[in-house]
Amino acid sequence: METPKNEFEIKLERARELIKKYNVDGLLLRRVSSFAWATCGAASYVNTASSEGGSSLVITRDIHFLTTTNIEAPRLQKEEALEKQGWIFHISHWSDPTTSLDKLIEGLNLVADVPYCGIKNIGDEISRLRSNFSELEIEKFRTLSVLCAESMAAAVRLVKPGMSEFQIAAFLGKEAQMRGVQPIVNLIATDERIFHYRHPLPTEKLLNKYALLVLSGRKWGLVCSISRLVHFGSIPSSLLTRIEANIQVNAAFIANTFPGRTLGNIFQEGLKAYAEVGFPDEWKLHHQGGVAGYEPREYLGKPGSVDKVIVGQAIAWNPSISGSKTEDTILVGENSNEILTRIPGWPEVRVKVPGINREINCPQVLIID
Repeated sequence: METPKNEFEIKLERARELIKKYNVDGLLLRRVSSFAWATCGAASYVNTASSEGGSSLVITRDIHFLTTTNIEAPRLQKEEALEKQGWIFHISHWSDPTTSLDKLIEGLNLVADVPYCGIKNIGDEISRLRSNFSELEIEKFRTLSVLCAESMAAAVRLVKPGMSEFQIAAFLGKEAQMRGVQPIVNLIATDERIFHYRHPLPTEKLLNKYALLVLSGRKWGLVCSISRLVHFGSIPSSLLTRIEANIQVNAAFIANTFPGRTLGNIFQEGLKAYAEVGFPDEWKLHHQGGVAGYEPREYLGKPGSVDKVIVGQAIAWNPSISGSKTEDTILVGENSNEILTRIPGWPEVRVKVPGINREINCPQVLIID
């Protein structure tokens, strides 16, 4: 009986399938997300906002190389243990960080995940590779999702009227970091700012009654997203109408997500739901989410998208109607989807989606008297 391949062997095999497909000598990976994917979770960044790390990977038909600087090499060798994975290190001095990479790839015909020295960029295809999880990645992602949900729940309990958005962001970031999760997206909006901005970077503004908290947390290179709303005191009926309408749209996106369906088809069902709840143009103000993985969204659901949903994918839909947002990360199953970021005890509403025999548990606004 053939021995099952481990996660790293699966990654190398998939990378080499790409090399054969393009009939090239090798694959160059420079994105932080690609580095984490190929190494099963290692970090190549120093600046957490970087898209490209300080170390690169070159995978050929029979060897895999890692190029880095003398600053990063000790950590990658000792703490990340990448030599044990078989990576052959090529080390440059920090004063000329790409020397080893440029020497290594000289004369090679490569494809890459980013533009570099005229090499063909197949980044979109590699993002599809990153989102096709192995069984171990699925279990990692489940664990990460629980940690993100716990972080959100703990942070919300600390929120009080009179706090600044900066303070609320600090609570959310702290709760994530305490659980070993890096908050790579930490957005906070309070009161009227929720109506005006889809990407509300936190400010000095003080909370009066209503807050939106948004987290994308990273661990093992994987990224999970969750958003929640909290309101202090009774909610105006006009706002509640928007929140409940957005919940209906969220349920439509999740209920229509199943294996074999294209993201374009699901997107159209979402647009139909926006129209049915009386907000037909709100989708134009922000993307609706898409497939998650080693980026918050590896690729988005868009009109006409032909990408098909597959079992084991993580998808984060994030519909919004000005003044409201709903966001959970789900795992696509054969017959039903697992909402990974549910918070035990959080108020939910069970939504029956018209035209499809599925009911979805969606988070409501948390009301604190």
